[in-house]
Amino acid sequence: MGDDVAVETILHDADVRERLGAADAVRWTSEAVDAHHRGELVAPPRVHADFGDGRLVFTTGRLRGSWFGYRSYDSFGAEPGAQVVVVHDEASGRARAVAIGNELGPRRVGAIGAVAADALAARDARVAAVIGTGTQAFTQIWALAAVRDLREVRVYGRDPRRRAAFAERVAPVVAGVVHPAGDARAACEGAEIVVLATSSPVPVIEASWLAPGVFVTTLGPKQRGRAEFGLDLAEAASLLVTDSLVQIGAYDPPNVLIGTAHEQRLVSLGAIRAGEAGAADTQGVTVFFSVGLAGTEAFLLDRLAASIRNRSTGRTG
Repeated sequence: MGDDVAVETILHDADVRERLGAADAVRWTSEAVDAHHRGELVAPPRVHADFGDGRLVFTTGRLRGSWFGYRSYDSFGAEPGAQVVVVHDEASGRARAVAIGNELGPRRVGAIGAVAADALAARDARVAAVIGTGTQAFTQIWALAAVRDLREVRVYGRDPRRRAAFAERVAPVVAGVVHPAGDARAACEGAEIVVLATSSPVPVIEASWLAPGVFVTTLGPKQRGRAEFGLDLAEAASLLVTDSLVQIGAYDPPNVLIGTAHEQRLVSLGAIRAGEAGAADTQGVTVFFSVGLAGTEAFLLDRLAASIRNRSTGRTG
């Protein structure tokens, strides 16, 4: 392949697992959130091409004056499949970096959750509960451990074997103990951080289980008629935050908050970090509705690829 079309950096899942540390992922993702708030990172809602029995979905982004890029994934049900993230240099159009596989996406979602937790959870929060035992649940704790000294992580999933296996998998990434919980309520009661990472179409927790000052992240279904939480969670919350107000409004079917009194209460994570929106209430519940801010995949890939290139040439920064 000629130099005029060569890709500078190509990464696969093994590369991402080896080279992307949680601290870097959180730091770079926080930069993306701040850039989006300043209007420098353009992050429109996802778009898709419908093929009848499946579709190809794109999340796109542009860092003004630097790059444009996208992530693509399909809904055909092939397992494990492979997402593709591409970053193009804005000036030349050349591909700076390509990531192929399924590691980068969940890790950037985990990093978004940790950026939110760092801004909104109590500084001394040490006890976390995670409802769900899949990939997204793991990357949430992986990233969260970079911003909070977790001394206890409680895990709940419907399958006892899976939650035990998940607890074993998570244990090496946190400082404290990780153990399965007998049910979701036992996991949540007294927890200072609660992560909902399920595919459930019905609520998996009740707001009455939550302690004052708790920070809750919800990653799973959040549409009318299909949501892993009920409106009791929004009603109990003193602060409702999301990483993208535009994406919240673009769901089809609509997001569960759209058309309710809670819709106008939503504030952006970028505004929170910039000090332009209210801080979390130490006696109230704070809820973060994670929608996966578009453009963060490409942002993270660009930063990771640049870091790898710098290390290979002995440069810093």
